[in-house]
Amino acid sequence: MRYQLPLLLGYSLLMVALGVYVGRRVRSSEGFFVAGRGLGPLLIFATMLSANIGAGSTVGAAGLGYRDGVAAWWWVGAAAIGSMVQAFWVGPLMRREAEARGLRTVGDYLELRYSATVRVVVAALIWVGTLAILAGQLIAMSTLLTVVAGLPKWVGCVLGGLVMTAYFAAGGLLSSAWVNLMQLVVLLAGFAVALPVALANAGGWDAVVAAVDAGTSIVPAPGEGFWSAWNNGGSGWRYLALLGPAFIISPGLLQKIFAARDDRAVRLGTGANALALLAFAFVPPVMGIITRATHPGLESEQLALPTLLMYDVPAAVGALGLAALFSAEVSTADAILFMLSTSLSQDLYRRFLAPGASDGQVLRVARGAAILGGTLGVALALVAQTIIGTLSFFYSVLGVTLFVPVLGGLFMRRFRALEAMAAIVAGMAVMLALQLTAGAGGVQGVTPALAGVVASVAVAVVAHGAVRWRARMGEGGAT
Repeated sequence: MRYQLPLLLGYSLLMVALGVYVGRRVRSSEGFFVAGRGLGPLLIFATMLSANIGAGSTVGAAGLGYRDGVAAWWWVGAAAIGSMVQAFWVGPLMRREAEARGLRTVGDYLELRYSATVRVVVAALIWVGTLAILAGQLIAMSTLLTVVAGLPKWVGCVLGGLVMTAYFAAGGLLSSAWVNLMQLVVLLAGFAVALPVALANAGGWDAVVAAVDAGTSIVPAPGEGFWSAWNNGGSGWRYLALLGPAFIISPGLLQKIFAARDDRAVRLGTGANALALLAFAFVPPVMGIITRATHPGLESEQLALPTLLMYDVPAAVGALGLAALFSAEVSTADAILFMLSTSLSQDLYRRFLAPGASDGQVLRVARGAAILGGTLGVALALVAQTIIGTLSFFYSVLGVTLFVPVLGGLFMRRFRALEAMAAIVAGMAVMLALQLTAGAGGVQGVTPALAGVVASVAVAVVAHGAVRWRARMGEGGAT
């Protein structure tokens, strides 16, 4: 504990320094938003995977493993499946569209394909959801620093907010991509070392299973479902409906794809990201299960992974693991900040408030929006309670809002603004109604996110059919 905190602080300064150094090359909004559309497969892979392995994929997934068992792998596994669809189907199409039309944000695409109204509605909904996921990352950072040094929650939230805001505001996506590459090396090395060491120190997998199944007077033995990879407790295949659509059409991820230099970079970089997520999916849940065997009475399952890295591995291994955990949280936070700042500066400021703004003005607003977004994220983190709760809300909003408009626009030539708006309104209404009446668990296995996506698709199909029928009737009447 004597040197873990100085190590994390030193690592934070290194991230900021690298981001500021790279950011000196960014002198235009094009460079800030899409890195000059020049990222190759390696940087696409690094920035995508770093964005996708964050608080939910580490602290949150380990906590789910601690609570629900093996089925917690679906939290990251569902993201991997969505990323695979993005890599080989949606991503290349969106990149080509962005390059041909000069698009910088998903909002640009929505207005081009539909209308300014659709752009504004989607942007407003995403801003709310974006702040929620940013708060989730900052909560994880504060949890980490609480375990490491006993610091209060607000200190961890403020420190995390300062680090990711400083290096992202310096150079936007270009700074983020290079810092993400460094973070990814630390992240993968930390987990690759910490998992086998923690498992060996716990006596091996058989000993872990025996300890969990034995239970204690405080934590009773779980049922057989704890070892099922399909479903148990709140975890399982249902995460596919929550996370799959979000990872296909996430604005933050698609805008990184806008920065790819060609389709090959998208397929290789994003595809490798999907495979890495699939391999990583079991790692945090297994670490959470190990912690349940060694520390069965934790006050909160969110403490599972930081506790394991502090007490169940040698100090040097734990320090590397904590740095990896910090990397995961900061890298995802900067991806969310990217989505928020670019949307505010491009979708709101440049499009509606100052259409004649110079490139330099847009760049300054983008940097200012990053600072504002970081500040609001910290404020929300101070009042929010759980990591998985905040992330689930974000992914629900993202999937329900964007899944139909993005895919309908790409693959249905006659899909128009009316159908897109109907899908958004219906999906959000159903999702919120079920969330408020039945809670996050939904009814009979149907979660609010799943119900919202199904309602969105159904209403879009009906609306599209009605529009086509009315058009045919009009043509018939005219003849």
